[in-house]
Amino acid sequence: MEPPNLYPVKLYVYDLSKGLARRLSPIMLGKQLEGIWHTSIVVHKDEFFFGSGGISSCPPGRTLLGPPDSVVDVGSTEVTEEIFLEYLSSLGESLFRSEAYNIFENNCNTFSNEVAQFLTGRKIPSYITDLPSEILSTPFGQALRPFLDSIAIQPPGGSPVGRPNGQS
Repeated sequence: MEPPNLYPVKLYVYDLSKGLARRLSPIMLGKQLEGIWHTSIVVHKDEFFFGSGGISSCPPGRTLLGPPDSVVDVGSTEVTEEIFLEYLSSLGESLFRSEAYNIFENNCNTFSNEVAQFLTGRKIPSYITDLPSEILSTPFGQALRPFLDSIAIQPPGGSPVGRPNGQS
């Protein structure tokens, strides 16, 4: 019997604050944050991410965010591209519709974590998924919450996934 093909799965990590969080968080939040993380999953030669526009994809590192600040090796998967795209399509109609986006509860990192577990059985690093609760655990984070809840992040440079014939 032939062994199944294994496809590498990478997590691209971007600091949306470009270093400002590291410098300003002790003053503003009273605790150190290393960054404001945006993540995506790279598998089958494309980068997949979730934002206020729904699930998108692009060639790796080709959003306007530029190259990732770091790349985490999540493992490898036997899931074929065809099955993966079907899975993404179903996610795009349920958990990760564009209207379901929320900067604290349902964001790019929630998506990356979900997809990483589907593909490899592994979660993404907790320093990324714990960031919203860390911010909200501070008085400043609580004060900013109504403003932050209204923010929708959609990195430019991707194409919608799972909408055949360009229908939305």
